[in-house]
Amino acid sequence: MSLNLGSGPFGHAPAGQFVPPLPEGVGTYVEPFRKRIRGIRDGETLVDTEGALLVHRPAKMPFLAFPEGDVTGIETRPVAEAPGHVRVDWTTFERWLEEEDEIEGHFRNPYHRVDVLHSTRRLRVTLGEEVLVDTSTTLALFETGIAPRLYVDRSLVRMDLLEPSDTTSFCAYKGRASYWNAVVDGVVHADVAWSYDDPLAESEWIAGTICFDGDKLNVEAEVPAA
Repeated sequence: MSLNLGSGPFGHAPAGQFVPPLPEGVGTYVEPFRKRIRGIRDGETLVDTEGALLVHRPAKMPFLAFPEGDVTGIETRPVAEAPGHVRVDWTTFERWLEEEDEIEGHFRNPYHRVDVLHSTRRLRVTLGEEVLVDTSTTLALFETGIAPRLYVDRSLVRMDLLEPSDTTSFCAYKGRASYWNAVVDGVVHADVAWSYDDPLAESEWIAGTICFDGDKLNVEAEVPAA
C-alpha cells in the first residue's frame, strides 16, 4: 500500500478526508529510504546503496530509485522526479537484501502497518448446512489499505472438515501463508481458508490461527464497516 494508492490519503479512494480539502492534482512524493539495499544477480551485487529514495506516484505502487553511481552492469531508467537516481527491473534480480535480511516479493513500505489485537468480535463461518466456526474468541487483524479480518484458533474450528491445500502465497508483512480446502459430503472446496504457521514479527500473534475467505464461504464477521 502507499500514500498515493488505494485508501491512502492521496489514493483514488482515500479512507479519510482533508479539512480543508487539498487542491486537485497532488503530485509525486519522494523521500529518503534509510535502509541499505542490495540487489544480486548471477552472484554479483549490481545494486548497493544507502541512498535510495522511495517514490510515491499517484495511483501507483511505490518504488525505489537508486543513485546512479550505486548501480552497475545493468540497464536502468531515469526517474524524472529524482534527478541523479534510476530505476531497475526488480524482477530480474535473484536476491534483494534490506540490511542483512532477505527481501521476498517486494520491499516493505514504511507506511504499511499490521496490528493484531485480541477481540470479542464474532466470527461465524458456514458451508451449506455445516458450521465451520462460530465464536467470539477471535484475533482482529488490521492492515493498511485492507479490510479488517478475523483469525481464530484451530481448537475452535471444525478441522475435521478441512484438509491442507498445496497452495501457498507470500505477504511481505505477514509471511508465507498455507491454504486449506473444505471437504463436505465428499465435495472439495478449494482454498477456502489460510494460515501463517511462522509469521513475520509484526504478525506473530496469528501463528497457527485460521482466516476464512468470504468469497468462497458464508463468512459473518463483526468487523468495522468501510
